[in-house]
Amino acid sequence: HDSLSSDALNVTAKFVATAEGTALAYGSLVFMALLPIFFGALRSVTCSKSKNAADMPETITSRDAARFPIIASCTLFGLYLFFKVFSQEYINLLLSVYFFALGVLAMSHTMSPLMSRIFPDSFPNKQFQLLFTQGSGESKEEIVNYEFDTKNLVCLVISSVVGVWYLLKKHWIANNLFGLAFALNGVELLHLNNVSTGCILLGGLFVYDVFWVFGTNVMVTVARSFEAPIKLVFPQDLLEKGLDASNFAMLGLGDIVIPGIFIALLLRFDVSLKKNSRTYFYSSFLAYIFGLGLTIFVMHTFKHAQPALLYLVPACIGFPVLVFWVVRNVQFVDFLVHLSPPLRRLRLTDTCVPFQHLHHFSFSSYFLFFSWFSPVAPSSPSPTPFLRPPLLSLISAAELS
Repeated sequence: HDSLSSDALNVTAKFVATAEGTALAYGSLVFMALLPIFFGALRSVTCSKSKNAADMPETITSRDAARFPIIASCTLFGLYLFFKVFSQEYINLLLSVYFFALGVLAMSHTMSPLMSRIFPDSFPNKQFQLLFTQGSGESKEEIVNYEFDTKNLVCLVISSVVGVWYLLKKHWIANNLFGLAFALNGVELLHLNNVSTGCILLGGLFVYDVFWVFGTNVMVTVARSFEAPIKLVFPQDLLEKGLDASNFAMLGLGDIVIPGIFIALLLRFDVSLKKNSRTYFYSSFLAYIFGLGLTIFVMHTFKHAQPALLYLVPACIGFPVLVFWVVRNVQFVDFLVHLSPPLRRLRLTDTCVPFQHLHHFSFSSYFLFFSWFSPVAPSSPSPTPFLRPPLLSLISAAELS
């Protein structure tokens, strides 16, 4: 890591961010991180009440959460071997096409409610259905059955333009648009079934990160070869260079989605109590702000990279538990294992979902990507920044100076 820092030091010509640039960059990252958590949590409540099978979210059980670090570890090691055998260029080309498709669908789903409000009632919104079947008569089987309308097509066209922009230019604004869409949809459509499951998931990923980052070089090797819009970035030299700035502060989507689905669970728990109160949601939301702010503070105090989940996990779990002991509006057992409504089971081994559930666009697969990688280099002008898992997703420019 020291040699990598030295290389980055030479490339960036000892760039030192100004106080204003650093404050703007990290303030913008915190603000962008809060948007998908807040709005994704609100949309998760509506999503959980849907009676349409195609709109039902995917749920993570305690068994899934316990197995997740093992599945992620096996897949991570598989990617490590894959990058050792095959050319990095071709793998990243394949990943670019894959995330282009995911990004377009993610943005379309994110924009859909907004478009429904923007377009007037007089807008000719025609309904379409894409249907493919196999066989005939009684043996006929649906392979593809997807319903959409004109508004969905408009969203798809706009999202495709952003996708082409990202493919051709890899611009940081296009990267952020895709990243925000991924994060919001992940928080909305990936549901934990109870608080204990959330604790298992967060704790398991914490241990997973520590092992693969500090115990082996597998994570670093794969991450250095991996290129995808799985982070939010903001230039620290924006004030000096404008939109052409190239020295970025970064925050991995894993540090947004993982705590975000736990915060969304607590909002649904508040709603289930039917007491017109959002105590647990607001406490966990403020805890996330506190944890992220504490990460940045400690990082700049000690001039060294800090593991964001080291602060986010205790804060997001500890604050709601502390509120429970103060409020005591339910039994502790009910608080831990209060079940959400029956949802569509998330299978972590899935790489895609049925096409009739296309707007879910393989959440299980990119949820795995969120948890594996998060960028760490804050000041990298190269198109392929050095990446790490969400445990080490925030770093100060001071580490490279």
